[in-house]
Amino acid sequence: MIFNTIMVQLDVDSPAAPRTNYALELARRFEATLIGFAAADSYVFVPGDDGGAAAAEIMRERRIEIEDRLKILKEEFLGLVGDDATWREEIGDPTRLLAKHARAADLVVTGTPASGAGHHRVVDIGTLVLSAGRPVLIAADRLVPPDPEKVLVAWKDTREARRAVTDALPFLAGAQDVLVATIEEHNQRDARESAGDVVRFMMRHGIKARSKVLDSGNACDTIIELAHGMGANLVVAGGYGHSRLSEWAFGGMTRSLLRNGSVNRLFSN
Repeated sequence: MIFNTIMVQLDVDSPAAPRTNYALELARRFEATLIGFAAADSYVFVPGDDGGAAAAEIMRERRIEIEDRLKILKEEFLGLVGDDATWREEIGDPTRLLAKHARAADLVVTGTPASGAGHHRVVDIGTLVLSAGRPVLIAADRLVPPDPEKVLVAWKDTREARRAVTDALPFLAGAQDVLVATIEEHNQRDARESAGDVVRFMMRHGIKARSKVLDSGNACDTIIELAHGMGANLVVAGGYGHSRLSEWAFGGMTRSLLRNGSVNRLFSN
């Protein structure tokens, strides 16, 4: 697998440059086409029958506001990336629309939404991971693109983790040190054999890899500490979750990694 097309999601309440430059560096590294994407809609409280006209007027004003902001984002984005990139925008639920447009890309790049987003909805990254059908790279808070030298794979013997390893091959192929770390949940021998198979899989792809079996405990803290200890700023993981009453429910590892912005995180589902 290679990344021929990368889609970067921009928030309407944040400047385009930081995340655009992050994605542009990745696009240049992989010689990929870059697509900019932004979508937004607004929360509008409708107080009752008498407030219908007022709510409609608020919605109209906010739509104009969103259209103006999308126009500014487009100009900022294209001004940074030039003519080789393309732009997409819509008005509506940004999570649903981004997941839909992800069909056009090999990799989706997003990040933690800015605090104080106001009355505009922001992308729900957890739902995006489980619905995009593409690997999702969540930028670290410092917006430093992943260093291809060292990568940590948070391994669990599941479909999602297998998918994540395959989806991350463009990053892993250029790495000098890949650590496959797995948590001993039931049987250390099984955990060691599982991680060993992943290491051998990578080695057949020309990737330098090693494995480590960790004691059970606070898995997320252990994984992040390992990543920092080896100098890796990319963690690859499966997005483990399921739908319950139309809401996404996550396991502890995924939920914690989604919140930890100290490293770049690549999720697949």
